[in-house]
Amino acid sequence: MKPLPPHLAAGRAAEDAACLHLEAAGYRILARNYRARVGELDIVALEGGTLAIVEVRYRASDRYGGGAASIDWRKRRKIVRTTQSLLCARRDLAGMAVRFDVVEVSGAGGPADCRLLRSAFSL
Repeated sequence: MKPLPPHLAAGRAAEDAACLHLEAAGYRILARNYRARVGELDIVALEGGTLAIVEVRYRASDRYGGGAASIDWRKRRKIVRTTQSLLCARRDLAGMAVRFDVVEVSGAGGPADCRLLRSAFSL
């Protein structure tokens, strides 16, 4: 198996760190990298009775703003549409309250620093 390019390896490591952070905060991970025709969701998780759709944003530094600041209206729309596709495909999740969270992951070359932003954006 061929090794991942550095940018993809960094992204995977950031998602791994985010999952560990979420689990430590009491989330139960249901899916990673959920793909639908309209887009992809980084992490789908449960926190209590709420379905949390979690976008992971990695930044080596906050020089150009945090990861949450990089989620513009186009990205939010894509996340919402992909969530709608997930809820159509998974009827067991369809009646749940949905929240959009962000985990900002930072740190280049060292241990990852994760910051959870609950309800980072809404519909």
